[in-house]
Amino acid sequence: MNRYPLWKYLLIAVVLVIGFVYTVPNFYGESPAVQVSSIQPTLKVDSALLSRVEEALTKGGFKPEGLVMDPTGVKARFGDTDSQLKAKDLLQSQLGGDYVVALNLLSRSPEWLSSIGALPMYLGLDLRGGVHFLLQVDMKAALNKKIDTTVADIRGALREKRIQYSGVAREKDDIVVRFRDKETLARGLTEIGKAQPDLQLNTQQDSTDFKLVGKLKAEAVTRTQEFAIQQNITTLRKRVNELGVAEPIIQQQGLDRVVVQLPGVQDTSRAKDILGRTATLEIRMVEAHAGDSSGRDYDPQKIQQAVSGQVPFGMELHYSARDGRKEPLLLSKQVVITGERLTDAAPGFDSVSRTPIVSVSVDGQGARVIQRVTREGVKRRMAILLIDRGKPEVLTAPVIQSELGANFQITGFRTTTETKDLSLLLRAGALAAPMEIVEERTVGPSLGAENIRIGFQSMWYGFAAIAVFMGLYYMLFGAISIIALSCNLLFLIALLSMLQATLTLPGIAAIALTLGMAIDANVLINERVREELRGGNTPQAAIYSGYDRAWGTILDSNVTTLIAGIALFAFGSGPVKGFAVVHCLGILTSMFSAVMLSRALVNLWYGSRRKLDSVSIGQVWRPDDDDTDKK
Repeated sequence: MNRYPLWKYLLIAVVLVIGFVYTVPNFYGESPAVQVSSIQPTLKVDSALLSRVEEALTKGGFKPEGLVMDPTGVKARFGDTDSQLKAKDLLQSQLGGDYVVALNLLSRSPEWLSSIGALPMYLGLDLRGGVHFLLQVDMKAALNKKIDTTVADIRGALREKRIQYSGVAREKDDIVVRFRDKETLARGLTEIGKAQPDLQLNTQQDSTDFKLVGKLKAEAVTRTQEFAIQQNITTLRKRVNELGVAEPIIQQQGLDRVVVQLPGVQDTSRAKDILGRTATLEIRMVEAHAGDSSGRDYDPQKIQQAVSGQVPFGMELHYSARDGRKEPLLLSKQVVITGERLTDAAPGFDSVSRTPIVSVSVDGQGARVIQRVTREGVKRRMAILLIDRGKPEVLTAPVIQSELGANFQITGFRTTTETKDLSLLLRAGALAAPMEIVEERTVGPSLGAENIRIGFQSMWYGFAAIAVFMGLYYMLFGAISIIALSCNLLFLIALLSMLQATLTLPGIAAIALTLGMAIDANVLINERVREELRGGNTPQAAIYSGYDRAWGTILDSNVTTLIAGIALFAFGSGPVKGFAVVHCLGILTSMFSAVMLSRALVNLWYGSRRKLDSVSIGQVWRPDDDDTDKK
């Protein structure tokens, strides 16, 4: 009656072995390490890089505890953080700018465990320490940029097809194209409809001209906003890679926010500066200036009018810091190219003046635009505008002396730090829309260690209290329940390790909740067995009926709780989603351990006995006991 077939015992034994093997790596701890990975996709991580790292460390007098290579890069493990930091500086200077040297933490578990994929869980920001940022994406700016780009594209398309127009301008969120006659309007409508399928076009006519009014379609607006946040996430990942951060977390939260978590970051001020900067680069033509009489755009009268508040249509007034003074410039609103066309940016020095510069390379399309504009604009000034945190700054506005190509230089910097930071931002790519840091949290390594200690200490105290209660109240059945509960914890940690989940404080809370829910199933089973014994059943029949009848109740309660956990995962974010993952996995492991594993232990202890008079399940009160006392 109370015997399992052999295959069930074998299944439980295999699960226990797997659980133990995948749980063990979490108890070896972590050691400081340095991770070397490639920035350029053409530079692959191979044995040659491993040899270079090993040779550089040997020459520098470092003896790493371990040196391994995996798909993410070459990793060197050290005994202390001081050696880790010195080795990082050494490798960065030896390998150059083509490789990122990041600080990391590696498990001290044996190599044979790592070879079978037995790795420890990742620790979240609140346990390891680091920086948390919540950034808000300016969706209105993304739409404005899309409309401005569309205006420029319409001008180009009409010029290419030689369709005459009176003007192309933006009026709020509409794009208005003016024509002189109805026939030209019809040709323009056909051409713009083909070139700009995202526009909803309508024709209007008044006494003076014929107008074509375009407005972005609703689906185009949604697509632009989605592209903006995805492009920004991609850019942030590249910036984090440039910073040299191992195992970052960058994910979307809501419709217009991005969460960035950098575990283990030590230079938090630099991380905040690089991620918080929303630098985008724009090249525009100077329409008027009053700095000197050189250049075709020298027009001090127009500058005076703009400074007094009369800025001409289609232009913007900006100031360029030149020779310690601010020079007013009238810039065209039409952007020649943006930072999206950049392919590379590197800091350096001018060969003549030895001042800091940034050498920039653009792609093929950007090179063609630069060539055309500079060929037509010789002796005019061209401004390079850096928009940082929503504030535009004219870096330089040189006079075009000759036609430019795919490579040019940005000047006007005071220090090499400025050129390095700008090069980093430009290499990482342009943001599709500005972002602002709306929330910032910093967790120190010591606070993270304290969170681990307090979290696990509270969990073990709760486990000990449950063990004492179950042992005193249910005797041997209580001890079996505690063994099953311990195995449940083993299975849960092993499963999280196999999935390489990130453990956070809410995850520890979910583990504690799982322990309470798992023991609740054993309480139901034990009380059912007691009821069967009170009803006069034999011990063997009571054990069988107790497990059989409690199963339905346990299944119902766990399924309803699992539904709640799935809802938390589906609609929650951040810590809530992490809690839900651990909670749902804990429900699955508890159903296996609380029912199948505890039943196997009871069967091993009592199932083989032909004559069983009693079971150790605590005091069982029968109704006739009360009658006897009364007599």
